[in-house]
Amino acid sequence: MRDAFPRTAQACLLVGLISVLGSGAGNAMAQEKKVPQVNGVDNSKMGPYRALAQHIYADFQKGDIAGASAMGRVLERLWDKAEDYGGDTALSKTNHRLFKEIDKAMDEFLTPIWEAQGKPPDPFKVKAALNAYLEKLKLAD
Repeated sequence: MRDAFPRTAQACLLVGLISVLGSGAGNAMAQEKKVPQVNGVDNSKMGPYRALAQHIYADFQKGDIAGASAMGRVLERLWDKAEDYGGDTALSKTNHRLFKEIDKAMDEFLTPIWEAQGKPPDPFKVKAALNAYLEKLKLAD
């Protein structure tokens, strides 16, 4: 009984974070199959990562490279914590090949944003990398 409260509080905090982050992401990318959503975030295993990526891309489109870069670090840290070191249900444990593919696609999307120094990266390359990343995420839903 003592452990129930911290777990519930942690779950509520995570849902709140996803709701706040997802509300600014909008529908940047159309989804082929409709997944139930809560506050614009797909209610699926990969939904929060998709919402963060869309939010990052929206910041990038507005010219907020610093904001996109910071949120990119958040995405990377959340991904690593949950899907690499997240226990038996982590994607790295259940499907290591797919985990590596998604991780690589995420890096290809985020690296140009992180490495932008005074000059924004090519928007077509960033968009293509985002689309590739989102397609890989669909494979894990």
